[in-house]
This record gives sequence, structure tokens and C-alpha cells, in this order.
Amino acid sequence: MFNYTFHWNQALKALPQMLDGALVTLQIALLSMVIGLACAIALTLFRLSGNRILGGFTMAWVEIARNTPALFQIYMAHFGLGNFGIHLTPFTALLVGIAFNNGGYLAENFRGALTAIPETQTRAGRSIGMTSMQTFRLIVLPQMLRVAFLPATNQMVWAVLMTSLGVTVGMNTDLAGVTQELNARSFRTFEFFALAAVIYYVIAKVLTLAARALAWRMFRY
Repeated sequence: MFNYTFHWNQALKALPQMLDGALVTLQIALLSMVIGLACAIALTLFRLSGNRILGGFTMAWVEIARNTPALFQIYMAHFGLGNFGIHLTPFTALLVGIAFNNGGYLAENFRGALTAIPETQTRAGRSIGMTSMQTFRLIVLPQMLRVAFLPATNQMVWAVLMTSLGVTVGMNTDLAGVTQELNARSFRTFEFFALAAVIYYVIAKVLTLAARALAWRMFRY
């Protein structure tokens, strides 16, 4: 028989702590997106270079990032690298794992965006004396980012949600980690995790709406 008694007051009292954890979650997600974006642009350049070694490296990165669990990637950053004497803190390991994942997915998004840009634009840039790098930076890259902007927004939301995996490597300062510790002290699992779910949902919706508004403002012409 259902006889559970809700105690929402305990969860609401802990809300400031959970919001502090949410700020850490956003920090990790934003940093991982910045790093992942830089890696994705580099991987895209590697793919365009025509070099087989760089192209193979890019393919391996994308395949591993897209076809293995994010938890595996975080574990490898925290426990796997430790076997080689590289010991990362839970914060850094979580950041590295999510950034690796972001880089692979964003690189594939960029590849798809590149196919939407006619080759004639590259030829036009080269015909007026631009180098291949100038053509990519001034003509191809802005259009590629425009096409890939909304898919990248989805990856940002996914990065926020992936931060919850940090509890598996001892991360206790983000939203999931703080919630887990509060639950361990009070055993009010439903209340704390329901409130955490609401916070994750609000973050995701705010990011999505902000991105749509930004896209409308930047790319309406």
C-alpha cells in the first residue's frame, strides 16, 4: 500500500546548495563546449587537409565519441589515464570526458554542415586570391557555423545532462553530486532528485529558448 509521506520542506531548504551545484554544472558544460568546439574545428580542418594520418585520427575520434558510452569516456579520463601516471581530479576528468564527446559530435555536425555549402563558394574565394585557410576562415567557417548552430545547441543541452555522470568518479560539487550527498544524509530520494530533475529541465529549456532567440537574431537574413 502507498503510504509514503512527502517532506518537501527538506528539499526546499537545501535549494540554495543545489543551485550552487547547478552553477558548477553550467560551468563544466560551458567549458566542455568551448573546448569541444575548438577540437571540432581542428578535426574539421584535419579532414579537409587531405592528409591520411590526420584524416584517420579524425575518423577514430568521431567513431569513439559517437559509438561508445559517455560514461566510458569519463572513466577512461579518470581511471584509464591513471594507469599511465596521469591522475586527473574528478572535475578535470569529467570536463575532459565531456569535451571529448562534444568534439566528436560537433565535428560530425560540421561535416554535415559543410556538405550544405556549395563548392563554388570555395572556388570563388580561391579565384580572388585567397589562400585555402583564408577561404575556410572567411567564407566556409561562418556559413558552417550558421548551419550547425542549432544542432550545437542540442549538444550543449546534452553536455549539461552528461555532467550528472560525474558522481561515478567522485564529483560532488555539481548538481548531481550535491543532490546525491543530500540524499545520503536524509534518505529523501524522491524529493531531492525530483527537485534536481526540475532544475535540469529548467536549465535545458532556458538554453534551448535562448539559442533559438539568438539564432533568430543572428541568422534571420
